[in-house]
Amino acid sequence: MTDGSTTPSDHTPHDAEPHDRGAFSDGLNKLRAGVLGANDGIVSVAAVVVGVAGATSELAPILTAGAAAVVGGAISMALGEYVSVASARDSQTALIAKERRELEEMPEQELAELASIYQAKGLSPETAQKVAEELTAHDALGAHLEAELHIDENEVLKPWQAAWASFLAFLLGAVLPMLAITLPPAELRIPIAFAATLVALGITGALGAYLGKSPWLKPTVRVVLGGAIALAVTFAIGALLGTTIA
Repeated sequence: MTDGSTTPSDHTPHDAEPHDRGAFSDGLNKLRAGVLGANDGIVSVAAVVVGVAGATSELAPILTAGAAAVVGGAISMALGEYVSVASARDSQTALIAKERRELEEMPEQELAELASIYQAKGLSPETAQKVAEELTAHDALGAHLEAELHIDENEVLKPWQAAWASFLAFLLGAVLPMLAITLPPAELRIPIAFAATLVALGITGALGAYLGKSPWLKPTVRVVLGGAIALAVTFAIGALLGTTIA
């Protein structure tokens, strides 16, 4: 029951739901990228240590190869992510500057363009013009970036943030195979490393599918099967080289 004094802002439906779809989607994508980074750390480091363990039962070479794989893989992931995101950021920055310049040099044409965008979405010419005028008066640049380019000036990509996230995610994923290959007795290292790696891959595969709102079985099987093949191949190569060298 209401007293007639409330406003629409007093009672927003579904207050607990994320209505800032851009921020929510951005956060979800970061989380999925973190899962994929951890998955890379698990697979690549496990493949290296299992391969070396196939060639020798001595712990020192396994630790050396594993540490090199961890450091090199984490740096490679971070560098690749930085370069990729920095390139996208440069493109965003250039588009924002271009749109700002066009608004300064040809405001009438830009207003007409904005109105035509909303008209193409189904608004009547009169309503589209009114919407364009009101949005331009409120924030001309923001309105054009959102309507034309789907860019938020306040959410330009951050390459260093992406690089650190990838670096840490890879390290987190690499911890498991390193522990699984170094802590057990020599005769149990390889089977425990295999089992722990495949279980971890199953978890990350299912989690990635869940975050993507897709059925979990196929992507999970795909990830686990791919990891199993990688481990089997590297172990076979290590065992072959170990036998040959011996």
